[in-house]
Amino acid sequence: MLAVPAGRVVSYGQVADMAGLGRQARFVGRALGMLPAGHSVPWFRVIRNTGQIAFPPGSDTFEQQKALLMNEGVEVINGRVSMKRFRWRP
Repeated sequence: MLAVPAGRVVSYGQVADMAGLGRQARFVGRALGMLPAGHSVPWFRVIRNTGQIAFPPGSDTFEQQKALLMNEGVEVINGRVSMKRFRWRP
């Protein structure tokens, strides 16, 4: 995930594939949720394969992720990011 450049996003499934975990997208989500405070992993660049932010709309984490993505120039409309436009392809 550290290789994902600013202004790009990846899906949980894409991270799992890149890590050799196959279809373990949920595992990636759980692992990200267990990151310690103060880490430098750009967790906010990981979204659902549909382009949707995975957190409940209006929640603090949803708003934080949305703000961080928008700060990098990623357009977020109704909680979604255009995967066609912003997906990172290594």
